[in-house]
Amino acid sequence: MFVSPAYAQAAAPAAGGAAAFAQFIPLLLVFAIMYFLILRPQQRKFAKHRAMVSGLKKGDQIVTQGGILGKVTSVRDDEIEVEIASGVRVRVVRGTIASVVTAGAPVAANG
Repeated sequence: MFVSPAYAQAAAPAAGGAAAFAQFIPLLLVFAIMYFLILRPQQRKFAKHRAMVSGLKKGDQIVTQGGILGKVTSVRDDEIEVEIASGVRVRVVRGTIASVVTAGAPVAANG
């Protein structure tokens, strides 16, 4: 009987749209940071790789993603024929080409 009843006060009404928008600012900032640090560089890298693969021609020295070095002998729609040794030819899907190696230049990692 020594405890007095507690009465909850009604909360003050929100200030309107400004308070609601202020709650979304951190979410928008996180999205902007993710876009500029992750999505945009990946899109650029993908576009650069797509341009490199579409520009392949007979005689180019290439490196596949599996690490196979070879010379392009023929280019078809979605696959490329690569000579990896004298008389040894394999067919490779275009998307698996990691880089084009110029004659006399060392193989550099894409990055």
